[in-house]
Amino acid sequence: MIETTVAIKTRDGQMSTWIVRPDEPGSFPLVIYWMDALGVREELRDMCRRIASVGYTVYLPNLFYRDGGPSFDPALLASGRQDPKMVELNDSLSTAMTVSDCAALLAHANHNPAVRMPAAVVGYCMGGRHAIAAAAAYPKEIKALASIHGGRLVSDSDNSPHRLIAHIQAEAYFAWAQDDPSASATHAKVVEDALLANGLPYRLEWHLGALHGFTFPERYCYHKTAAERVWSRLFSLFCRNLDTHPSIRK
Repeated sequence: MIETTVAIKTRDGQMSTWIVRPDEPGSFPLVIYWMDALGVREELRDMCRRIASVGYTVYLPNLFYRDGGPSFDPALLASGRQDPKMVELNDSLSTAMTVSDCAALLAHANHNPAVRMPAAVVGYCMGGRHAIAAAAAYPKEIKALASIHGGRLVSDSDNSPHRLIAHIQAEAYFAWAQDDPSASATHAKVVEDALLANGLPYRLEWHLGALHGFTFPERYCYHKTAAERVWSRLFSLFCRNLDTHPSIRK
């Protein structure tokens, strides 16, 4: 792998973004990885490496750059506690902010010789709603969307993420944990109705026996069987919708 960290200029400052791609010449389809509320950490980098290993250039932006880019200890969640600062940052990070950030990411990617379009966005937990917002804001560029145990996708607000589905032109995959207080069956029905109304190709999948955060290998709730099923779904989604034919530079 070739790994770099760059500072991408946004409307609100410099966003640290970790980039990984295959260690070979050529350009590769872009995947933007939207982090969970615990922030950027080696666990996420390893997940991005797995995506890159099968032929993608992956951008992992630190969405908390406005507040110094902190990360938080996953062990807290096992005890049923949450860091108050993490909760504050999660609450304050709006989809309007990350849509603006995505514009900067796409502008950078368009000048990166290791990237070719179209792109995919995949968001975990908090990142699910930001992936939806990005796909809605940039439908020409983003042709695959995945929300993995995404939380707060449905609310009564006019800015509820589920309302943005009407503007998406990407195939979508939603992975839901069986036991997830932040993503109920009622919310899943609202999301599915929005997908059907928009006529999008999609898969909405319940992972039985799984808890919120089940795909993270270092989290107490890791569910290997469900997590591997998600990886299979993601790679199939990317393959169907991105230009995966090798583009080699000589």
